[in-house]
Amino acid sequence: MIATLVFSGRQRDSSRSTPRWLGVGALVALVGWLLGGVVQGATAQSMRLARRIELPLVTGRIDHMAIDLEGQRLLVAALGSGSLEIVDLREGRRAGRITSLHEPQGVLYLGHLGRLLVANGGSGGVQAFSDDKSPVATQASLDDADNLRLDPLNGDVYVGAGKALVALDPATLRILRSIRLAAHPESFQIEHSGRRIYVNVPNAGHVAVVDRESGTVIATWPIETATRNFPMALDESGHQLFVATRSPARLVVFDTQAGNEVARVPTCRDADDLFFDDARQQLYVVCGEGVIDVIHRDAGRLALTKRVPTASGARTGLFVPTLSALFIAVPAGVSSVAEVRVYSVP
Repeated sequence: MIATLVFSGRQRDSSRSTPRWLGVGALVALVGWLLGGVVQGATAQSMRLARRIELPLVTGRIDHMAIDLEGQRLLVAALGSGSLEIVDLREGRRAGRITSLHEPQGVLYLGHLGRLLVANGGSGGVQAFSDDKSPVATQASLDDADNLRLDPLNGDVYVGAGKALVALDPATLRILRSIRLAAHPESFQIEHSGRRIYVNVPNAGHVAVVDRESGTVIATWPIETATRNFPMALDESGHQLFVATRSPARLVVFDTQAGNEVARVPTCRDADDLFFDDARQQLYVVCGEGVIDVIHRDAGRLALTKRVPTASGARTGLFVPTLSALFIAVPAGVSSVAEVRVYSVP
């Protein structure tokens, strides 16, 4: 399951350019605060913990996150608490929350509409809220709604639910089309310049390749001798798809042009989020065993270069290239409150 970064309604996974609407001064100030005042941190030798932001009253599992860069807010789906936590990144504290949700899993912020979308696993369904947290739309007919993504070409919203990938109208949440899959979808990635969507379908043991113009599955890529393929990342320009499996713990690489596996690398256990950093040519695998694996790609070869300790059960995160920051959600422990940890990426 992979979280989504949206800038004024446009999804970006790897661009490090400054959004047009976010002033350079504001961006520098936010980067400075998040990374402990080190704005020009490119000389740092390794990823480091820069900030900790407590999430009081949050218990149990924490799932996906999204960011509102213009409003400088981090949005956290607190599945175990049935709430969405709204973090003010300028103040470094929780500034609000939406309660009475039903196992919130996916979250997506649409800046052009000023709307926050939440996918609920317990009751199914997707809910939309305005910036003042008022409910504005609901799609209640979906079973086990999970990951949310914005189509960068036409502005539709996709959600994985039941045994399908479902396209929604972003304003009304009306169902536009439903693409049947062999089993429940987990993380999926949408091409920006192409017409494909890549979908992890762990209970079927494959990656489904969807043509979003025809609304059909055009190929399935089996994952041999490995199961529980949940997180996924895409390097569209490099024609590589990265999938992390849990049993055994591996990073599996597919060539998206040839449609076959080209590499496999051991990685940390209980992976639930995976991000590709195009600028640095490396991947971040977020694992529940309590580490982040940093895997660098050089001349087409992948190698584990750093294993960064986090906390047990901290298996979800959000990489924000513009901030050079990786946010990690840490669930509450016996003697500690839940929190978001901010790691600077050198």
